[in-house]
Amino acid sequence: MDLKCDWNALLVILGFFVVIKWVLKSINLWYYENYKLGGDKKNCKLPPGDMGWPLIGNMWSFLLAFWSTNPDSFISTLVTRYGPKGVYKSLMFGSPSVIVTTPEACKKALTDDEAFKPGWPKSTMELIGRKSFVSITYEEHKRLRKITAAPVNGHEALSMYTKYIEQIVISTLEKWSSMVKIEFLTEMRRVTFKIIMYIFLSSESEHVMEALEREYTTLNYGVRAMAINIPGFAYYKALKARKKLVAIFQTLVDERRNRRGKNPTGAKIDMVDILLDEEDENGKKLTDEEIIDVLLMYLNAGHESSGHITMWATLLLQKHPEFFQKAKAEQEEIVKNRPPNQERLTFNEVRKMEYLSKVIDETLRLVTFSFVVFREAKRDVTLCGYTIPKGWKVLLWFRSVHMDPETYPSPKEFNPSRWDDMTPKAFTFMPFGGGSRLCPGNDLAKLEISIFLHYFLLNYKLERENDESPIIYIPHSRPKDNCLGRIRRVTP
Repeated sequence: MDLKCDWNALLVILGFFVVIKWVLKSINLWYYENYKLGGDKKNCKLPPGDMGWPLIGNMWSFLLAFWSTNPDSFISTLVTRYGPKGVYKSLMFGSPSVIVTTPEACKKALTDDEAFKPGWPKSTMELIGRKSFVSITYEEHKRLRKITAAPVNGHEALSMYTKYIEQIVISTLEKWSSMVKIEFLTEMRRVTFKIIMYIFLSSESEHVMEALEREYTTLNYGVRAMAINIPGFAYYKALKARKKLVAIFQTLVDERRNRRGKNPTGAKIDMVDILLDEEDENGKKLTDEEIIDVLLMYLNAGHESSGHITMWATLLLQKHPEFFQKAKAEQEEIVKNRPPNQERLTFNEVRKMEYLSKVIDETLRLVTFSFVVFREAKRDVTLCGYTIPKGWKVLLWFRSVHMDPETYPSPKEFNPSRWDDMTPKAFTFMPFGGGSRLCPGNDLAKLEISIFLHYFLLNYKLERENDESPIIYIPHSRPKDNCLGRIRRVTP
């Protein structure tokens, strides 16, 4: 009898929680679909989906998926519940949102600047900066992009950086090979940070670099977090890191301004000089806030993505010996065909690395470093037959586009050869975004990765401490142990 009563009580409790869950989610859905929209928008055709729980929305489901071994389960659950529509309403990062997972929908949101603007979460805008590319208007972005793109792109700039990047890679690999163990990802990020520091600040000060790199690590954990400014939360720690970064950059800008004041006709040696001297058609210069936010954004984006992708390309090649040998053979052929009086790599040789380029593209696709990009509807917009109300966020889920089996058969397999006879259709391959806000440093990132892999393939191998180290997917995909292991030099 007691056992029967216990079961009855348990069923009552479970039933109570099921009802409460249904009531709370129904109220939340009504609040955003009816009360918040109001007027004639109540009858607009919204995408399928739900708004999750009050306040947290669908964030719990998202986090559970990305804390698991299958981050794609978040989207696959939407597909199972609402069908392969490719457009789903939700409540994400504190805002009513529409998640899009198809190339067509991504193209619309990325290219229609009249209908969409950047819509990054509050945490991202506050941490990266309200005067950085993630927040500014189309007109402001166009101006700043024109100013800053030239030093990180183009044949002349990349040719100039090739020698410097090569020197860093050669010396770093030699140094690593003499060490017992390294965290490969951590050290790789330091390498790419040193390169971007040189380009933007002409600085290689170990003290400054270590301070900046340390704060950037903390900053990145808060960029995709909920904006909860309470001790213990990632956003709270990240805000403190941003304050320290701003203080460091302010000191650098002040010192450079004083130096240029003493020599106003001196040559511009890096991005800081370019930003300090820039004037618009009315003679107005950039404010310190604009300069600092641009620097903070570029230095962050310029080392995080290339550092991670270089690590993953190295790991994936070693995991697949047939691809490793093919990539290595290409590098050996480049060295073999080199003129007798040429000792080092040239930019033109990098451009001839056809197979290695496929390796990098396949790594970019499989890893999808920026798995989601945010936009916001500037007005009511029709997308794939559904209405996106003004002010709603649009989350472009690049990860789903890159994992579409119709475009990429066996999408979870690493296979550089899939690119042999394939030119991806527009907006089916977006490792650097798309539209007017395409990442301006994409060519520089590929150059860094190519030079590192050239020397690694020819002369080194990585021996991991734990090949089975679990993968962490937030804020970016990485082995939990940061790829702990040893770099060994290979005898020719």
